[in-house]
Amino acid sequence: MLFTPMLTRRAACAPRPADVALQRFLLGTLAAQPAVRPAGYTVAQDEKATTLQLDVPGLAREQLQITIEGKQVRVKSIEGAPRQVSRAWELPEDIDAAASAARLENGVLTLTLAKLPPASKAVEITVH
Repeated sequence: MLFTPMLTRRAACAPRPADVALQRFLLGTLAAQPAVRPAGYTVAQDEKATTLQLDVPGLAREQLQITIEGKQVRVKSIEGAPRQVSRAWELPEDIDAAASAARLENGVLTLTLAKLPPASKAVEITVH
């Protein structure tokens, strides 16, 4: 059970230091909690790829459609599948579709999305 002090505002009375410290602690603890995101998927990143795991129980690999376009990846179940899934993510970097892979095991779809290496912008000029 958690108790928080009741701060009353009286004209001549300031809050006690212990009450202020407890309030600061509670506000700091609540603000430090991670943002809530929808359940059913996890995202992990390293320098070469982004790994996305999505729960899709009851679906076979033939019933899933995965589309990669630039920085966006979409996972969608086909029409007539026993369960309808439609999710989309936008990643911070472009995805190399040729080097990416998808695997479905025990109702968990694992997408390994390879990052597109940055293209060199160096231009070579010939001397005449």
